[in-house]
Amino acid sequence: MFRIWQMIHPMRALTLMYIFLALLAFTIHFILLSTERYNWLSESAAVQTSQTTIERVVDYG
Repeated sequence: MFRIWQMIHPMRALTLMYIFLALLAFTIHFILLSTERYNWLSESAAVQTSQTTIERVVDYG
């Protein structure tokens, strides 16, 4: 294992890994924001979802 770290600089590898993970997290969050169900910034989507839930309960009730 020590030979791998002799070939690859540990600080550079960790920095690249943190950048990759940050880009992955931003990508996942922006994908979720683009959907109607998981968009937590838009209040209209939350209202529509809660109204749909209420309608489903009333229809089945």
